[in-house]
Amino acid sequence: MPFSLVGLCEYREEIRKSRFITLAAPITSATDAQTFIEQHSDLNATHNCWAWKLADQYRSSDDGEPGGTAGRPILAAIEAQEFDQVVVLVIRWYGGIQLGTGGLARAYGGGANKCLQQAERVALIHRVALSFDCNFSELALVRLRLAELSGLMVDETFTANGVELQISLGPELVDVFQRQLADISRGRIVLHRVLEA
Repeated sequence: MPFSLVGLCEYREEIRKSRFITLAAPITSATDAQTFIEQHSDLNATHNCWAWKLADQYRSSDDGEPGGTAGRPILAAIEAQEFDQVVVLVIRWYGGIQLGTGGLARAYGGGANKCLQQAERVALIHRVALSFDCNFSELALVRLRLAELSGLMVDETFTANGVELQISLGPELVDVFQRQLADISRGRIVLHRVLEA
């Protein structure tokens, strides 16, 4: 069973005078991952190496370290602990002592492993993608009902007539949520399944 993170976690260590800070966080899209990397990278650091995994999508970067010594070991740590929907960023300040390619891979992969091991995890539940429209006045109650069913708000688009919502929800809860939406809107709101591209 795959897991994601409950929230941001951090692990710090010093290896042969180089300082490493590992940050990991849950993501729901590739855009989330890139935003996290941009917001948390330290431009004064020597390297900002990272990896993320989202279902079948994954990316990694060595950010100037020798090829395969940073990004791939970070990604391997994510996969070894059965994480998904996760981004890991390892920031390094060079301390003047060369670590060698094996030492770098152990430092980056080890930092990612230790960060993820101590993090609070949550099991990922299979969900289906759905869309619907609601009025502004119904939005707060819709959000509340969705949260009660552990559904995810994927996207909200405000229009002149109300709000277009995209959500994901456990397949066994779709009928329950549809009944709740019907109660909220006097039968006007109808859920539509979003076909995966």
